[in-house]
Amino acid sequence: MTESFKETIAAVSTPSGEGAIALVRLAGPEAIAVADRVFRAKQKASELASHFQQFGEIVEGDRLIDQVMLSVHRAPASYTGDDVVEISCHGGVLVTARVWEACLRAGARAARPGEFTERAFLNGKLDLTQAEAVIDLIRAQTDLALRSATEQLEGRLGERISRLREDLISLIAHLEAYIDFPDEDIEPDVGEAFRARLDKIRGQMEALLATAEQGRIFREGVRVVIYGATNAGKSSLLNRLLGFPRAIVNEMPGTTRDTIEEVVNLRGVALRLTDTAGLRASADAVEQEGMARTERSLAQADLVLHLVDANAAKPEYAGMENAGRAELLLLNKSDLPEHSDWKTCDARRISCTAEKGLEGLEEQILAKVSGQRWDIPSAVAINARHCDCLRRALEACDRARAALLENLPPEFISVDLRAALHAVGEVIGQADMEDILDALFATFCIGK
Repeated sequence: MTESFKETIAAVSTPSGEGAIALVRLAGPEAIAVADRVFRAKQKASELASHFQQFGEIVEGDRLIDQVMLSVHRAPASYTGDDVVEISCHGGVLVTARVWEACLRAGARAARPGEFTERAFLNGKLDLTQAEAVIDLIRAQTDLALRSATEQLEGRLGERISRLREDLISLIAHLEAYIDFPDEDIEPDVGEAFRARLDKIRGQMEALLATAEQGRIFREGVRVVIYGATNAGKSSLLNRLLGFPRAIVNEMPGTTRDTIEEVVNLRGVALRLTDTAGLRASADAVEQEGMARTERSLAQADLVLHLVDANAAKPEYAGMENAGRAELLLLNKSDLPEHSDWKTCDARRISCTAEKGLEGLEEQILAKVSGQRWDIPSAVAINARHCDCLRRALEACDRARAALLENLPPEFISVDLRAALHAVGEVIGQADMEDILDALFATFCIGK
């Protein structure tokens, strides 16, 4: 632990702005001493039992700042594992700042972003997956995202990674015992038995990697891009899906010149709706940049809502490839006579102005993006960092398996398995090799 983590930190833990109550939090070896310097009540902060509250005043010298409730959480039974003091003051912007500043002048320093949770990890209160779940919980916009973050915070993902890591440690320990102690009566678990154990580990990694896309959608939502020619009604469709007038709607073509993004909760799935600039030939530099942004949005889309004017002829780009992305063709303005180009077209016919054909559109959008099951028994899903670690671990296991099939010396296999163990350990913040030695000596009676 660096010197900075031996310091006492303070921060306002509630959002800025007016509210009924604000929370100022202190953590560190001097947290209770700092509280004693600013808190005036029947009992000092240092005299309070852990996890009890006391009504009192925050003062600086003889100047009263606010009347507060103060609680002490003594180490190690606190969020960070350090001594923690929490001050519940009135929620005004100025009074909250004054309470926090009094704590800083009394000996604390301003906490860095995420430093309380970082200390919780360093003190062993959370593993890395649980620490990441804290911010996921705060940012959750749907019930599924909230459920996924909650299960990760409870340690479900960490438990699966820990079991995977233990399996790898056991496999490496057996192999290295065979390498290092050839004179001992250690049965070499090689050939089919070794490969079966390795394949089981690889299967566990593949199962976790299969949740990566699910995790991205839980955290970021489904990227739905509305695109089409100018004046096809894209902004009107965005407004209808959102339920309020977010984008400007005008009969003049080219009204939207930039991408507009909003999030809507659809049956527990967050849809990140993006309205884009209309596609047409234009010499206007601003409009050209808008269309370039449309192309970039299309490249990142999970679902494309291709909106066309049913009264007009089929546009030149109508058959444009979308690199395998799901697409839903919508014929807008269906309350007016339809152009002959669309007579045999298999598309959903809607009218944003007449509100025709919109009642089942949400279900059709969900059907297009629900190739994965949303209502699953466990909502635990990995994020991009976990995915990178597990992918490296799987590649290392694949190399070890190939070395095994080629009958290479066991030392080569051990090197790759150690690389896999290190990558798996990175997921939960454990990459210690000492565990291998512990498992090795606990499993085999070496030196008896």
